[in-house]
Amino acid sequence: MKNPNDSFIKGRIRSLKFAFKGAWLLITTEDSIMVQIFVAVIATVLGFYFQISNIEWMIQLLAIGLVLVAESLNTAVEKVADFVHPDFHIKIGFIKDIAAGAPTFAAVISLIIAGIIYIPKINLLF
Repeated sequence: MKNPNDSFIKGRIRSLKFAFKGAWLLITTEDSIMVQIFVAVIATVLGFYFQISNIEWMIQLLAIGLVLVAESLNTAVEKVADFVHPDFHIKIGFIKDIAAGAPTFAAVISLIIAGIIYIPKINLLF
């Protein structure tokens, strides 16, 4: 919440504090984020092993970021939906299913990107 007594700089620092707190809560409490972080670490190790180019690094990092953002927003939608209506409701289920589609799209695109980057490098090994 915005404090009217905060200066511009102090307000930005407070915002960063909340942002890092949110990221930490996601990383430490949400299984889906933990899985995506694990996959991101594997992709990073592979990037170093195969010595991917700067452009490939940028695209890989964008794909990782896309998946993490989609997972984070999906988690937020699910938490709000559960708060608004904790019991089963068909419309809440529909909303949560649609929200779950976003990380699915992001993950599929990321797998395609990984294939474009790594399949040619793996073929060179054989």
